Amino acid sequence: MRGTNGGPAGEDPHTLVVGGGVVGLLTAVECVRAGQHITLLERGPLPHPGSSSHDRHRMMRALHRHDPGATRAAVTAHRLWRELESLLDARFLYRTGVLTALPAGEAASTAAGLTRAGLRARVLAPHQLPETYRHLAFPAGLGAVLEEDTGVLLADQVLGAAVRWLDAHPRARLLPHTTVTVVDAAARTVTVEDGRTLRGDRVLLAAGAWSPALLPPALAGRLTVHRQTMVYCDPPPRERERWRGTPAVPVSGIPWGAWLIPPVAGTPLKLSADALRRVVAEPGAPEPDQAPAGDLASRFTELVPGLRPEWVVGTRDCHYVTDGTSGGALLADLGGGAVLAHCACGGGAFKFAPLTARTLASRFSGVPPAPTGLHPLDHPVAAGPGAPAPTPTTQETTRDRLQRQNVPQHRGGS
Repeated sequence: MRGTNGGPAGEDPHTLVVGGGVVGLLTAVECVRAGQHITLLERGPLPHPGSSSHDRHRMMRALHRHDPGATRAAVTAHRLWRELESLLDARFLYRTGVLTALPAGEAASTAAGLTRAGLRARVLAPHQLPETYRHLAFPAGLGAVLEEDTGVLLADQVLGAAVRWLDAHPRARLLPHTTVTVVDAAARTVTVEDGRTLRGDRVLLAAGAWSPALLPPALAGRLTVHRQTMVYCDPPPRERERWRGTPAVPVSGIPWGAWLIPPVAGTPLKLSADALRRVVAEPGAPEPDQAPAGDLASRFTELVPGLRPEWVVGTRDCHYVTDGTSGGALLADLGGGAVLAHCACGGGAFKFAPLTARTLASRFSGVPPAPTGLHPLDHPVAAGPGAPAPTPTTQETTRDRLQRQNVPQHRGGS
């Protein structure tokens, strides 16, 4: 028998999770491990190929220049990913390394910061880059720092493993193809498209770019929805050996903020750039016709000189939201710690997901979480009844937002 909360009648605590992306799934795993019952609701299948989290692979980098707190958090997340591989009985973290190009004069101190945070790092001088990576090109005068222990996460494998683990657990209930239309923070309920209402002791809203429609208007007004295009390539056989052992590469020295994720475990070469990110009204909003895939790929010849249009095997648009006040992720407390909304920020949200999940589950268990070093996660915005009104955002045009927010941060792949 099931109670009105969707979980076993008479058993507590029970957590409702809205959204089956990486943060929703991993938080559900952590809540179950903490002894809670969970019901997870997802608008599509589980895993959902249309979700922002679902992709072949994502970059797992630790280095966040000028932000030692985020660097330490990434090192912690890297350790938690390894633990999840054991728990979920799957392999999804591949150690390709991550090569960050930066001014040569900053490389030694940057590498030392990574070492202090607990990761091995190696400095490459400007002359070593073309010698070591002949198939890549870097702006003159740039050196690099190579993180030797990080690399690539197989995103679709992560989601599939989490779904299988939850589906087999007696304290977890998965409700795919169940669209939530209303979240009532005061009542701790969610209403779904067919009119049913489910109640939980705790509620997590982790609907990614679809979050604004479920949030209070003042909070939704803070969020900006972004669309990012990814370009996937399959180098010809004569080129593939060159890519064996290539690290993931974010390049801040190129004005349009390019980055690449190498082919690993059968995945394609993945390319994107900050220039391919734009603001949209909502995930399904139409926009003018995009350039052909081959034209998009031509942008990357500055980084991959040998790239040819015929290498392109596909493109994909993904969506994510940012807090218009900070430009990053947003965690909002909608109801005295019992109703939380986590609004994600690009590829960084995926990378930090195990740490985010553990922190959210800790909050739901009533245990003050250890500081993570990520300001939005450590300092939720109070947005429930009686909380101060969120700072209003100035009305902006799409062009204004693009100019203000399109600062190279490699959100899509890091």
